[in-house]
Amino acid sequence: MLELLTSSLFSPNHIWAVSLVVIRVGAAMAFLPAFGEQVVPMRVKLGATLAFSTILTPIIWSSIEQVNSQREWFALVGPEVVAGFFVGFVFRLLVFALQVTGTIAAQSTSLSQFFGGGFGADPQTAFSTFFVVSSLFLAVMLGLHIRVIELLVSSYESFPVGAWPDGGPSAEWAIAKTSETFGLGFSLAGPFMLASLIYNLGLGVINKAMPQLMVALVGAPAISFGGLVLLLISSPIILTVWGRAFVRITSPAGAGF
Repeated sequence: MLELLTSSLFSPNHIWAVSLVVIRVGAAMAFLPAFGEQVVPMRVKLGATLAFSTILTPIIWSSIEQVNSQREWFALVGPEVVAGFFVGFVFRLLVFALQVTGTIAAQSTSLSQFFGGGFGADPQTAFSTFFVVSSLFLAVMLGLHIRVIELLVSSYESFPVGAWPDGGPSAEWAIAKTSETFGLGFSLAGPFMLASLIYNLGLGVINKAMPQLMVALVGAPAISFGGLVLLLISSPIILTVWGRAFVRITSPAGAGF
């Protein structure tokens, strides 16, 4: 009896069907913040992928149980990878928004090379690194894992198993999300851009009034110190606004699949 039950639970058809869930989750994992960062060991990513797949499979089992053969499985791999990329793309854009914010803030305050380096292989400004690392912690505190499961479940309604996304609507969706990301990044960097504008206008007035004064020697330390003070004051507000955008955009309705 036990052998019969085991054979029915782990039949080849069930294995092929469950592997499709792992493929979709693994594709999303490549873009997910926190879980999919380059500094996270591959074993941890694999464990997170299997954990998400274990939670997701019973919820969407009715959508994948029709997989009956290995030949049919190979035809379904491509759409599953693309659907997973769409889910991860939503989360990665939010991190990219803070990278844009940090880059603009660093350029505006002459701190673009301050400390250098970054979080991962690509070099970033210190402001970008600060905002990205802070956002990763905030995203986890806001229930990142729950948001991932919700979007993955929703993705099976928008992208059924074996169905390729339509090119036109998908391109419009990607363009709209990218423009929204840049808009959010520029908006969050507004205090630093305003401070840079006031600084440069004041520096120009002083240089005009006192041409013999080396205003650059006086202004460079002032804008650097002012940028750090502004970062201290504005970072809680910036992260709060970003957190609200995270909750809104990563909801099934906000993702807009």
